[in-house]
Amino acid sequence: MNQAEVNRIEKSTVSKTMKRILPFILLLYVIAYLDRVNLGYAALEMNADLALTAEVFGLLSGIFFIGYFFFEVPSNMIMSKVGAKLWIMRIMVTWGIVIILTGFAQSAAHLYILRFLLGVAEAGFFPGIILYLTYWFRSSERGRATAVLLLALPIGGIIGAPLSTWIIDNIAWAGMEGWRWMFILEGIPAVVLGIVVLFYLTNRPADAKWLTDEEKDWLEGELAAEQKVSSSINKVSKLEMIKDLRVWKLSLFYFAGYSAVYGLSFWLPTIIKSLSVSTTTNMEIGWLAMIPSLVGIPAILFFGWNADRTGAHKAHLMFGFLIAIAGFIGCGLSSSVLPVVFMLTITSFGLYGFTGCFFAYMTFFFTKSTAPVGIALVNSFAALGGFVGPMILGMVTLQQGMFILSGMLVVGAITLLSLKLEKNIAKREVIKAKALV
Repeated sequence: MNQAEVNRIEKSTVSKTMKRILPFILLLYVIAYLDRVNLGYAALEMNADLALTAEVFGLLSGIFFIGYFFFEVPSNMIMSKVGAKLWIMRIMVTWGIVIILTGFAQSAAHLYILRFLLGVAEAGFFPGIILYLTYWFRSSERGRATAVLLLALPIGGIIGAPLSTWIIDNIAWAGMEGWRWMFILEGIPAVVLGIVVLFYLTNRPADAKWLTDEEKDWLEGELAAEQKVSSSINKVSKLEMIKDLRVWKLSLFYFAGYSAVYGLSFWLPTIIKSLSVSTTTNMEIGWLAMIPSLVGIPAILFFGWNADRTGAHKAHLMFGFLIAIAGFIGCGLSSSVLPVVFMLTITSFGLYGFTGCFFAYMTFFFTKSTAPVGIALVNSFAALGGFVGPMILGMVTLQQGMFILSGMLVVGAITLLSLKLEKNIAKREVIKAKALV
C-alpha cells in the first residue's frame, strides 16, 4: 500500500469516527451535566419550600460527589469488561430515574439520599467516556475529541440556565411546584438516550459495521502501535501505576480545578440572585447565568485544538489556571451583579479552557492496561473537589469563597509545574518513529 493510499484511509477513518462518535457522546454529556447541576436552579425556589439553609444546600450540592468517588473506579473496571454500550446504558437509565425521583423529595433527608444515589448511579460515566475515546482516537486527535466532549459544559449551561428557570416559572401541573417538574422533565431524556446508547454505540473498531475492513485494520494498527509506545514509557501494572507520584499530582491538579468548576456551577444562580434587586425574576437570573457559559465554547475548542497542534498541553493548562485565578480574585473584589458576572465570565474562560486539553494530557500517563483504573482514579479523587467547592461557598461569604477558590487554583498550578512529561513525549516520538521503520 503506497503512502497516498494510507493517507486516504487515515483521512476517511478519522472523519468517520469523529462524525459517528463525537456528536452523540456530546449529547449524552450535555444531559449528564444538566442533570448534575440543575440543583442550583432548583435552589431558587426549592430552598425556601423545604427550608434549606446555605450550609445544607452546600452539602446537598457536594454529597453527589461522595457517591461518585466510591463507585467510579469499580464502574470503569466493569465497563472495560462488559463493554461501553451496555454499561453506559445502565448508568444513564439509573441516573435518569434518580433525577425524576428527586422531583418528589419532601425534605432535606430525602435530598441527601437521592443526591448520594445520583453520584453512585452516574459514577463512571465521564471517565468511561474518556476511556472509550482511547479506543477510537490516537493521541494526536484526542485533544480535539475531548474538547468536543467538554463542550457539554458550556452548552449545558447555555441550555440549562434559561430552560430550568423557565420550567420553574411556568410549569405547575397537578399542583406541583415548578422546581419539581424541572427535575422530572430533565430526568426523562437520560432514560430515553440510555436505551438509544445500546443500539447506537460500537464498543471497539473491530465491531464497527460503518468502517471498511481497511479502515478497521488501519485504526487498530495505529492504536496498537501507540499502546506499545505507551507501555515502554509508563507503568504497565496497576500497582506500579498507583505508586507513581505523577498520578497523584494529576489528581491534586484536577481536584483544584474541579473544586472551582463545581463550586461555581452550583452556586452561580444563587450568587446572582443575592446580588440582584428584589424584582429580578428566575428567568432573568437564568439569562445572566448563561453569560459565563457562552465563552466556554471558544475556550474549549481553542485550547483543545491548539494543544493538539503544538503538543504544549501543559502550557495551555497553566494558562487556563492563571486566567481563572485572576477572574476569581476580580470577582472577590466586586460587589454588584454586573461586575461579578463579567469577572466570572473571565474565570469561566480559564476553567473551560483547561478542561479542553486536560483529559488528553492525562491519557499520556497511562497504558492500555492501566487506563481504566488510572483515568477513573484521577477523576474520582478529583471529584472530591465537587464536594469541597460547593461546601466552601456555602460556609463563607462570597468574597471569602472567591479568594479561597483562587488559592486552590494556585496550589493546582504549582502542582502542575512539578509534573514532568516533556522528556516522555520526546521519548515517545523516538520510539514511535522506530516502530514505523
